[in-house]
Amino acid sequence: MSQPLADSQTIANQTESPSENADVVVQYVVLRRDLIDTWPLGSVVTQGCHASVSAVWSNKDDPLTIDYCSPEKIDSMHKVTLEVKGEAQIKNLSEKLTSGGIIHKMWIEQPENIPTCLATKPYPKSVLSSYFKKLKLCK
Repeated sequence: MSQPLADSQTIANQTESPSENADVVVQYVVLRRDLIDTWPLGSVVTQGCHASVSAVWSNKDDPLTIDYCSPEKIDSMHKVTLEVKGEAQIKNLSEKLTSGGIIHKMWIEQPENIPTCLATKPYPKSVLSSYFKKLKLCK
């Protein structure tokens, strides 16, 4: 469920110049609480890892992703892991992200065909925060 973003280069250029208030580049990962409560924890974490890697790899040529994974920043990546109640909520979030032009990966576990989580490609936090402000941190 990835969507192209025409102004990715523009966003990257805005974040390249260092400043005290530089907008941190972040990746959001959203897990389903109902699965956290019923599946082994390792299985749910693995789903989030799949989505995260897929979102990054699918956008490996994007300037923000290149910056996010650069040798200078690889050891200081920023991720925010949040949760939604269940399948309906994760599908709804994916639709909102798609409508907003936010590139992301909804991970669908196979062969069961279960949407388990989603992850965005790296973006400046200010671009993403409004989509996730009502969600809880995953605990």
